[in-house]
Amino acid sequence: MIEIGKYNELRILSKTEAGLNLTDGDKLVVLPYQYVPNGVEIGDNINVFVFVQKDGRLTGTTQKAYAEVGDFAFLKVVSDGDDGVFMDLGIDKDVYVPDREQKRPMQKGYKYVVYLYLDESTGRLLASSKLYDFVEEEDFDFEEGDEVSLLITEETDLGFNAIINNTYIGLLYNNEVFDNIQPGDLRKGWIKKIRVEGKIDLTLQPSGYGHILDSKEMVLKELKKSGGVIELGDKSSPEDIYHRFQISKSAFKKTIGSLYKERLIVLSDDSIRLITDDETE
Repeated sequence: MIEIGKYNELRILSKTEAGLNLTDGDKLVVLPYQYVPNGVEIGDNINVFVFVQKDGRLTGTTQKAYAEVGDFAFLKVVSDGDDGVFMDLGIDKDVYVPDREQKRPMQKGYKYVVYLYLDESTGRLLASSKLYDFVEEEDFDFEEGDEVSLLITEETDLGFNAIINNTYIGLLYNNEVFDNIQPGDLRKGWIKKIRVEGKIDLTLQPSGYGHILDSKEMVLKELKKSGGVIELGDKSSPEDIYHRFQISKSAFKKTIGSLYKERLIVLSDDSIRLITDDETE
């Protein structure tokens, strides 16, 4: 079955004045000649993105779309319509966002995170910035501590909302963000906490014993490169720690605490120092 708004592997059936007729064995899709790759022949299979024209015809393109139906994506508004806006999808067919599907009024020239879906009555490809209408709120396929992919959607008073694995939504609290992140950024993250009500807390820092081992090796390596002393300690700011090590202050304190217990470093409020061989004798 042909899936509108997605890529389909179709067979070249015949040639017409308008382009190639493609089929899945049931319906026909027209691939205009400007999108036909060199060297293809009748009977070959070809991968095309399928959409519906205003007259209802199924049309294909070999252009690379930024997203497919079922995806969340960061797209730019390129023109206004009668009751909505059009966004650039990376192909010669823009995607329409009706006014009713805009969380806030969208403006030409700006980019927004949207969800791509099909209008059930017309089969038309549409998008919506009302993201909560399309995310799953239960049956999570991850656990606390798992690594996930994040699409940053918007900044809030508490932090940043993010789409998780193109399916769920969670929150990065401000005190978990030490880097400059913006809506549309794709980041690697971790599940910090799954709350009873189904809310998901996120972090950009991995946690757990394995990560502490990695952090210890990194800090020791940096100490040796810096002549045995680094001007960071318990009283240093989270921003300074993240800038040097790309880990949170909490992870840094666990790391240097572990190194101190192993008698590998000396701690102060504002620095750490590598213990020399002479001091251990």
